[in-house]
Amino acid sequence: MDCLFCKIIAGEIPSTKIYEDDKILAFRDINPQAPAHILVIPKEHIGGVDELNSENVAIVSHIFAKIAEIAKNEGLEKGYRVVSNVGEHGCQSVRHLHFHILGGSQLNGSMV
Repeated sequence: MDCLFCKIIAGEIPSTKIYEDDKILAFRDINPQAPAHILVIPKEHIGGVDELNSENVAIVSHIFAKIAEIAKNEGLEKGYRVVSNVGEHGCQSVRHLHFHILGGSQLNGSMV
């Protein structure tokens, strides 16, 4: 599989890891859109939110539990945004389920 995030998980491409366990990996985005910009990805390849189903959806609960922990450890007590883009029109640049944690300053109020 030629997936950028799968290669990061396999250690073929370096990343700045923030958190890792047997199910997920969190690392700093190489093109940050906020002072704190972290990506959280499942180690299992799932293309995006549109590929979640009854067999793999539990990973999202695990990711969101860890997002709260990661945000706290990153000092984002004043707040942060969690985003997941889906598909071409949603500007999903890597076809592997991932969530962006954005924070570290007052974010723009616009969602687009």
